[in-house]
Amino acid sequence: MRVLENRVALVTGASRGIGRAIAERLAAEGAHVAINYLDETQRPAAEAVCADLRCQGVRAVPVMADIREVRAIQKMVDTVEAELGPVDILVNNAGVAPFAPFFEVTETVWDDTYATNVRGLFFLTQRVARGMVGRRFGKIVNIASTASVVVTSPVIPHYISSKGAVLQLTRALAIELGRYGVNVNAVGPSTVPTDLVREYLAQPGMLEREIAANPMGRLGTPEQIAAAVAFLVSPDAEQINGHLLLVDGGLTVKAPQPPDHLRRETP
Repeated sequence: MRVLENRVALVTGASRGIGRAIAERLAAEGAHVAINYLDETQRPAAEAVCADLRCQGVRAVPVMADIREVRAIQKMVDTVEAELGPVDILVNNAGVAPFAPFFEVTETVWDDTYATNVRGLFFLTQRVARGMVGRRFGKIVNIASTASVVVTSPVIPHYISSKGAVLQLTRALAIELGRYGVNVNAVGPSTVPTDLVREYLAQPGMLEREIAANPMGRLGTPEQIAAAVAFLVSPDAEQINGHLLLVDGGLTVKAPQPPDHLRRETP
């Protein structure tokens, strides 16, 4: 029997990239999955994901909602519960990362970043957690970032601070909901080549610099992030709560140092 057999999962921003990989992994473990997507332009991709998931013998439904809008959140969860049943697993994956330097950040960029990365996560979790508390069971995973714990490069303070907020929300909600049997954790990827960072990595030499900066000498993959999520929502992680699982190849524990730090010239 698959470890998530007949559980119901809702994954935001799941029509592509990391969200899609997470949805695929949860379905492979037996969960029925709701695929959240932003707008009509993403509908075909979301429907294609659902078609693929159904081939694994699970139910899958596409649900359009802009999580920046609380009314849209309410409607989305109502739809998921009507079509699949109560949500057992929530993965807050949807996020934005506008690559604007500090002096070019406008009110619109700031507000959109926080509305998606923090506000939407908070109110969606609030809506879903009510049912989890009543059933004394639930698994919530927030997709954070290495930027939740260190100042990453490029320095985009609006994004970095929003991911710091995601980590603190994870910790606070773990305390708030843990007593009801609800686990709240986070996964922190380093750079993963998805649509979110395509333009950034397309800059001359950027991909090579990102790879060289990582102790593993490679970038992570959506499937690796999905594996971390699958672990945190599995029975094996029942006693893990309020934890940030970094999937970064050791990037956040490496101090910058010159290339010849341990080399010695022979006299």
